[in-house]
Amino acid sequence: MPIKLISPCLNSLGRCRLPIAGLRRWPAPTSGAILTAYKPWAASQHNERWYTTAGESGTNVTGLPKEAEVGTKRFSDFDLAGNAFVVTGGARGLGLALAEALVEAGGKVYCLDRLPEPDQEWQRAQQRVVAQWGGALEYRQVDVTNTTELNSLMEEIASENGGIQGVIAAAGIQQLTPAIDYKAEDVNRMMQTNYTAAFMTAQAAARMMLKYKSRGSICFVASMSGSVANKGLLSSAYNSSKAALIQLARNLAMEWSSVKENGEGGIRVNCLSPGHIVTPMVLRNFEEVPGLRETWSQANMMGRLAETSEFKGAGLFLMSNASTFMTGSNLVIDGGHTAW
Repeated sequence: MPIKLISPCLNSLGRCRLPIAGLRRWPAPTSGAILTAYKPWAASQHNERWYTTAGESGTNVTGLPKEAEVGTKRFSDFDLAGNAFVVTGGARGLGLALAEALVEAGGKVYCLDRLPEPDQEWQRAQQRVVAQWGGALEYRQVDVTNTTELNSLMEEIASENGGIQGVIAAAGIQQLTPAIDYKAEDVNRMMQTNYTAAFMTAQAAARMMLKYKSRGSICFVASMSGSVANKGLLSSAYNSSKAALIQLARNLAMEWSSVKENGEGGIRVNCLSPGHIVTPMVLRNFEEVPGLRETWSQANMMGRLAETSEFKGAGLFLMSNASTFMTGSNLVIDGGHTAW
């Protein structure tokens, strides 16, 4: 007989009802019930997904994943098959690495960047795509500071795919200048690209998620620099722009994460704050500041700099069903730099 879930225990017979924003893991039923069937969520005033149990062959479970049948596939919470994603700043560097992670999990990923054509790094990444895994890597040229073009492109992508399930805002610029010498126009340019454009990217994506009721996840690529001052790096405007993103994520999460009676909402907003990574932008910093590589390598507990590939798992986690109860958070991955 089926069971009914009314609290963090399984104590009666019937169907199990699990709110979307509810608890993720539950004790295994003592009766040895087996989860064998799953009914997708349908919009209703109760905002619920339904699971049923039966005595047929299946897999004993200790939790109730929301998006896939238990026991049919390993790591099903990380499966992005059939979902569309957008990554700004996705032509190279960290943005491209994060995009590749989503493709490897089966997602269709649109890399947005201002370059008219993607460079060889992106071309090589596209050649690495394994078609059998179901993912795809595409490129679209856009200046994220052009809000009109950005909104139009988001609408186009959503229309092609029946919605957008996730967005990673990784576009950003850097400028090394002593604070005493910073010009107002340079500060404005930094904030426009690193903060305002990221805000507008999230807004454009959220509009599509609300329109198609696809819910989804938004991730700002912030930085540990939003929480600390970088030793040896004169980048007051950059650091401030990243701190602003961390606060923005909290506020957007507050506005968009709850689900309304009509099914709108359910949009999670988080930040990913990396430590020092070897990227084209950072390599330019090393050229500008002699000895900076050594200074940074010694500044964290790992004693080295990060590679972009070391953030792929975090990007996938934030875009997948593995993080469905995470919003308004800042995921710091810095080799222990800020833990000293």
